[in-house]
Amino acid sequence: MSESADTSPETLAPEPGTEQPSNRRQPFPAGFLATISEGWVERPETVGAPREQAGFAARRRAALSAMFPGSRLLIPAGELKTRSNDTDYPFRAHSAFAHLTGWGADAEPGAVLVFEPRESDGHDVMLYFRERADRTTAEFYGDATVGEFWIGPRPSLAAVAADLGIATAHIDALRHTDADRTVDEDPELTRVVSELRLVKDEYEIAQLSLAVEVTASGFDDIVRELPRITSHPRGERVVEGVFHLRARSDGNGEGYDTIAASGPHACYLHWTRNDGAVLPGDLILVDAGVEVDSLYTADITRTLPVSGRFTDVQRRVYETVREAADAAFAAARPGVLFREVHAAAMAVIAKRVAEWGLLPVTAEEALDADRGGQHRRYMVHGTSHHLGIDVHDCAQARREMYYDGVLEPGMVFTIEPGLYFQADDMTVPEELRGIGVRIEDDVLMTADGPVNLSAAIPRTADEVEEWMARLSA
Repeated sequence: MSESADTSPETLAPEPGTEQPSNRRQPFPAGFLATISEGWVERPETVGAPREQAGFAARRRAALSAMFPGSRLLIPAGELKTRSNDTDYPFRAHSAFAHLTGWGADAEPGAVLVFEPRESDGHDVMLYFRERADRTTAEFYGDATVGEFWIGPRPSLAAVAADLGIATAHIDALRHTDADRTVDEDPELTRVVSELRLVKDEYEIAQLSLAVEVTASGFDDIVRELPRITSHPRGERVVEGVFHLRARSDGNGEGYDTIAASGPHACYLHWTRNDGAVLPGDLILVDAGVEVDSLYTADITRTLPVSGRFTDVQRRVYETVREAADAAFAAARPGVLFREVHAAAMAVIAKRVAEWGLLPVTAEEALDADRGGQHRRYMVHGTSHHLGIDVHDCAQARREMYYDGVLEPGMVFTIEPGLYFQADDMTVPEELRGIGVRIEDDVLMTADGPVNLSAAIPRTADEVEEWMARLSA
């Protein structure tokens, strides 16, 4: 809607003597309501069977209920957040809310999932949200935040109850008490709902696989568009835009801000400014993931030679990072500590940078837990993190369940070593300065070992060059 279009709610004059309206809500004269509420065809609403994930979400709720006997639990979806004046950021439900309800991209702002303890045991679970308002109400026409006249159809209580397999009630019926345990406020509840996601069920694994599949298409799009990307003065923005088109057309959007880091920008771990040129001869590091409608996201990184072929120095760095990733894959097995995956990758990084003469100590000394770490100058981040409905999933879990936890079948995590030689780092030869490389894959642990969900996206230097040649032909 253009700024010049005189169609915002505040342009509709209130009745004489009424209070000045806000920029979100507008009172209407009685004649207006009487006139505009007539002559409409009733909007039908289908009330069908529960969605696919409803059963999985019910089992998660049962598990949470068992952990908090006698406690009243509130899991809010969250509220809209103002971007500027009367415009909001796109709404995304709280991850715990989406995980426990199965309500993803369609979740409504202000909804609350409530676990009411029974006198005997367990909980009665109720989902509270704002009921749809029909055309006889002022809210329908006058509230630009929730009015269907402005934002489109909203579901009824009955439809959501049938869709999710959860009892529903209007949000106005919810009353808070001092005894409430709220996921936004209670550290123990926050921890538990995070740890519930450490092991994924079959529905979650399928959604993560779908997210990876769509993300792979997004990387193909980027490679195909490299001629347009390199011709634009802010080619990194074009990379971001190309991926965004895929993410929004085939998914809900991006799971996190896309990193499109070309040349020396690749050495900045979270470069999301994406305002630089993409120049032939450089590498471009693209860290991007599509979030599908269920809110599960991929998290993939590939580092591409803009000209289609690596230089000898670029290839040496790239293949070292791949060697580190392969070592991490080899270390990942059921029963192994999560942190051992990182240790395997770092052993390769330390060995190679020591061989290149970049360390003041030996690789063995650098890897010493008490006095080492010199190699971390060139890779300061961890090798792995859990992945799921959040890109850094399960982040509030206890250390003994996460970093010091044991790998189990059903866990999904990343493997993403890297090497980053800052352009102004005088500890490295000039030929290395400004080179940044990361390779990141999404991994499902099974009883037989790790499965690389993103294996279809080329990984080795030779495969990357062949991929780029094929898509540019």
